[in-house]
Amino acid sequence: MRVFPRAGRRTRIAVLALLGCVPGLAAALVVVLCAPGADHSVAVHLAAPAPASPEGRFRAPRPPIVPRSVWLDATVRRTQPPPRYDDKVVAVFVHHTDSPNGYSCAQVPEIIRRLYSGQTGDRAWDDIGYNFLVDRCGTIYEGRAGGTERAVVGAHTQGFNHRTAGIAALGTFTAGVPVPRAMADSIAAVAAWKLGLADVDPRTSARLVSSNGRSRYRLGTVVALPAVAAHQDGYRTNCPGAALIDRLPEIREAAARLQGRAPQAPPPTAARPTAPTAPAATAPTAPPPGTAPATAPGTAVAIPPGTATAPPSGPAAVTPSGGTAVSEGPAASGGPVGTPAPTAPGALRKAPPLPGPLEAPRKP
Repeated sequence: MRVFPRAGRRTRIAVLALLGCVPGLAAALVVVLCAPGADHSVAVHLAAPAPASPEGRFRAPRPPIVPRSVWLDATVRRTQPPPRYDDKVVAVFVHHTDSPNGYSCAQVPEIIRRLYSGQTGDRAWDDIGYNFLVDRCGTIYEGRAGGTERAVVGAHTQGFNHRTAGIAALGTFTAGVPVPRAMADSIAAVAAWKLGLADVDPRTSARLVSSNGRSRYRLGTVVALPAVAAHQDGYRTNCPGAALIDRLPEIREAAARLQGRAPQAPPPTAARPTAPTAPAATAPTAPPPGTAPATAPGTAVAIPPGTATAPPSGPAAVTPSGGTAVSEGPAASGGPVGTPAPTAPGALRKAPPLPGPLEAPRKP
């Protein structure tokens, strides 16, 4: 279209006034009309930008990934079939390689080569099982062939290799072993990027179908597993180790932040129960003359020599001499249960508990 060649001041004002009623049109033309030298014909594109796709709202940036060509050379490379693909990745499984931790980061390509040789040789797999590997320095390596951006079917979690990606931490992370901060951060970065491609929140669950009865679930079972799961969530194993499992909540939250999601509110804390108030202590009262002092069950009382004792309240065993046997446990001398312990005059004897109403003493 043509835009009013050599338009005068009044013409420009009139046009701008008319365009004020059309949102976006005035903004597109104001530069043409008011710029110096805008006297020739100018092509103006009025199409508005397309709205952002909801699926791309929480996409995280792709972290730096070292290609497999760095660690895979002709000396160990094997002929393998073409990679298989799923439509998307909705969950990632975190592993550890169960290998020594005291490596230098310069040794990592050799370590991955050995893992590849073991899995494709001794186990006869077609490729390394993990989609990604992360070393203690936080470097991310491409594992299984097929393209890091695509949903490559791996061989990392028996029964749950479809629509998932396997991320292996190089080392052994059983209880008490520290997980390097750089490693945890890189695991979160890979998880955020891969899950963001399918708009999956790393803190949620994913519905997966077990494809193998040797997993934790029967073949064909639909199960909800964490979007950032431990290997042991899908298979009977201790992998990725207790120390790395303990870090998974932190990794999930870090991945969600990388996707631009708001942090989750911490769960409400339950109110602590208040301790019961102890009753106020009262001064003991002296018993009336001629009355035996009251005692709590299980307490010992001293009885002077030659003092007559009243039978205890409640059922009691009667001795041949008419007294009561107050020993209810094994005798101090090692006799059988229920045998009265020999006592010397003036010795401490254990008074019985008060189990029921008063009863008259039984005759021997």
